[in-house]
Amino acid sequence: MQSYVSREAMDGPLASRMQTETQPLRDSPERLVVQTRDEAPPRIPVLLIEDNPGDTRLIEIMLKEAGANLFKAEHVGRLSDGLERLARGGIGLVLSDLSLPDSQGLETFTRLHGQAPYVPIIVLSGLNDTSLAVLAVHEGAQDYLIKGQVTAQVLVRAMRYAIERKRMAEQVAHYAEELRLKNAQLEADFNMAREIQQIFLPHEFVRFPRAAKPGKSALRFSQRYLPAAAVGGDFFDFFEIDAARAGIFICDVMGHGMRAALVTAIMRGLVEKLLPVAGDPGQFLTELNRSLYAILHRTREPFLATAFYLVADVQRSEIHFANAGHPSPFRVRRDLGFAEPLKKYDARHGPALGLFEKSVYLSSHCPVSVKDLIVLFTDGIYEVYDAEQKEYGQERLLAALNQRSASPSETLFDELLEEVRTFSNRTDFEDDVCLVGMEFNAPGPES
Repeated sequence: MQSYVSREAMDGPLASRMQTETQPLRDSPERLVVQTRDEAPPRIPVLLIEDNPGDTRLIEIMLKEAGANLFKAEHVGRLSDGLERLARGGIGLVLSDLSLPDSQGLETFTRLHGQAPYVPIIVLSGLNDTSLAVLAVHEGAQDYLIKGQVTAQVLVRAMRYAIERKRMAEQVAHYAEELRLKNAQLEADFNMAREIQQIFLPHEFVRFPRAAKPGKSALRFSQRYLPAAAVGGDFFDFFEIDAARAGIFICDVMGHGMRAALVTAIMRGLVEKLLPVAGDPGQFLTELNRSLYAILHRTREPFLATAFYLVADVQRSEIHFANAGHPSPFRVRRDLGFAEPLKKYDARHGPALGLFEKSVYLSSHCPVSVKDLIVLFTDGIYEVYDAEQKEYGQERLLAALNQRSASPSETLFDELLEEVRTFSNRTDFEDDVCLVGMEFNAPGPES
């Protein structure tokens, strides 16, 4: 069964690469030495585990004649000796029979692979057993060759391919580990960003005005905020302008995720900076747009944000508001038992923030009554679809508010969210959802 193959038969891109570049199989003290192109190519240490002297001699001849002096074989006849030799390191590839004096069948490969998982192993067996071959490859063998059917050329080519495949597999595993670590760091960054974003949102609904005694607040605030990702692009805030007026701001930054969250952080800073003009909704949005445009127009990707700003005047029992391309809030008139959009009083609105530098936003106003609830929201609550791709829409949203006009705001918000989830048959939302409520109470004598 001796086979003679010329060196020219082994020439080609892979052979050239194997002769000039020998990569380490693992990052350990026992790894093979990497050679440069100017140095003589090293011979790859091959451990042959075979108890049949005739087969051993034949394989050694094959490696010598077809291996182009690339391999240096070491021979042992028992599995235990092979395991001991692998433990010392320095082996680049293993050729092993499965039937040895101290081990039989697939267990032979399993123990070898467990001892040296980074070393490519080729099974050389006298058994023409397809099922066994498949099992061996499935467990990690690089190839399964049958004695008596293997030529020198086939054997050496299989060895070269095994080393290359193992090297590529280790590179993939290395890249996968790098990716895992980067993803873990990214997840940690997102978690921190979410915590910071949650801190930015108002959670303690203080009395208004601040001097009011418990139970005598002129305004009552409520909210539900559900980001679609770890961090979201929706933002809201409410603050005291003076003893008679409070401001409430809501915005929806295009998209969601880290970039949208970064823009919301910028918006928060701008909102605090513009508190001196917070009493005029139109001027407030005009200045906010100018500042935001100055920042965002320098970025490579376009960003915009819709926003709505409202000022509640409890002394005059009215609200003033301005709109920058945002869905119109609803006024729930508890005394009359129905809800209506604020655009009924003035439908004017300007473009979204960040689009045009010189946009001017106009203020509108409408009266309010005691127990009126103003509901501000982002489009994530109604741009939801059922199985037939029908949108929940603002009309259903308005109908839901009409049905629950007498409910407390927290109950109303929870029931509304559950209704939308039932409509879409999903527990989550594809976009950020933000609901903000401001209810007018009868101011007490000491408020």
